[in-house]
Amino acid sequence: MRLGSQAGLCERRAGQELGIRIPRPVGHGPSRFIPEKEILQVGNEDAQMHTLFADSFAALGRLDNVTLVMVFHPQYLESFLKTQHYLLQMDGPLPLHYRHYIGIMAAARHQCSYLVNLHVNDFLHVGGDPKWLNGLENAPQKLRNLGELNKILAHRPWLLTKEHIEQLLKTEEHSWSLAELIHAVVLLTHYHSLASFTFGCGISPEIHCDGGHTFRPPSVSNYCICDIANGNHGADEMQISPTGSISTAESLCEVEVLMEKMKQLQECRDEEEASQEEMATRFEKEKRESMFVYFSEEEELAPTRDVSRHFEDTSYGYKDFSRHGMHVPTFRVQDYSWEDHGYSLVNRLYPDVGQLLDEKFHIAYNLTYHTMAMHKDVDTSMLRRAIWNYIHCMFGIRYDDYDYGEINQLLDRSFKVYIKTVVCTPEKTTKRMYDSFWRQFKQSEKVHVNLLLIEARMQAELLYALRAITRYMT
Repeated sequence: MRLGSQAGLCERRAGQELGIRIPRPVGHGPSRFIPEKEILQVGNEDAQMHTLFADSFAALGRLDNVTLVMVFHPQYLESFLKTQHYLLQMDGPLPLHYRHYIGIMAAARHQCSYLVNLHVNDFLHVGGDPKWLNGLENAPQKLRNLGELNKILAHRPWLLTKEHIEQLLKTEEHSWSLAELIHAVVLLTHYHSLASFTFGCGISPEIHCDGGHTFRPPSVSNYCICDIANGNHGADEMQISPTGSISTAESLCEVEVLMEKMKQLQECRDEEEASQEEMATRFEKEKRESMFVYFSEEEELAPTRDVSRHFEDTSYGYKDFSRHGMHVPTFRVQDYSWEDHGYSLVNRLYPDVGQLLDEKFHIAYNLTYHTMAMHKDVDTSMLRRAIWNYIHCMFGIRYDDYDYGEINQLLDRSFKVYIKTVVCTPEKTTKRMYDSFWRQFKQSEKVHVNLLLIEARMQAELLYALRAITRYMT
């Protein structure tokens, strides 16, 4: 018998003798998608990682599973923790309990009970009124008024107008100041995108949280209820290898094909540049095609009462912006960009946050180790830009200097399904989807994809919100 099993048996016997039920973790490690042996074990970290873990623990009072997965990329993690700490705990327009309650509202829109549970505890810890947790109707009217903004930003940000902003700022009672609203918008977009990361990486609940423990002895049939909710229906599916039914040779071939396409696209770029008209046509074509990238066909799950009580209009969800005859004008980045417009607006109304967000966006976008699977000294910038711009394209955001024809060359269908699910309806992400893209890439590379997804998503939401605020101000 292994030592761990022996210790567990002793614990259970001691618990039985004392009449105490001893909890046991449901999953194996911080993620249901990533094998535990591939994640850095606490105690085996180097000095830099140790400092990061210590900073995380000091800021949050815990070392959560999001941190343990993000640590694949310490440079990004450091920036993420610094930003989150500033938003939640440093001087700012909103009181501490409001910040955590807004985090609960935002995470609940995506049925992310993992983040909701964390912030329920934090909300109570900073003196929040427990009655507010019985449902949004028990919270102050000022917070309830954020419901519409939360809903639109989470699911259809292109519908946000200056009238929505005016309603929040000009309500006779319970009105928001511009600085408070900027703080709220950044918190909402932060937690919408963090819900995408949580589902996209299959983050497991910590042992002390709901869904993170069981009192039953281990058995083959014992798997987490959140696996069912996320389409992982049993032990047999959990055993699927990262390559599925595809041989290693074929997977290796996939990597080679992708590298060859990157090389050919670079050569085409060097030889000739498409006209502006052609670039615009390719954008519209990619935008239309993105509507026909479907999610998992599984039955949609209704949000549980535990999560749905924190938001209104539970039937409101993601809808493609060009469906049902709707036409949403293209958001052209040269008319309103993060670098030229959004950054300065945020920094003016909520000092230092624009700088922190800017640094985090840049790290995620430019992060590279010059590798692709087993290949070294690779320039991955073309691939990273295709992923980022595809997400913005799904939100109707266009870069005039980008050839959208590259997206179809570099992102295959299973990858597009994964991207769209994680970004638009993260609660529908399954292990099968995670396993089906980039089968021969390292787990750290897949986590890097998720960092690109959440930062591109956050920036897209922010662009729509900040543009609406700018239009209201002018």
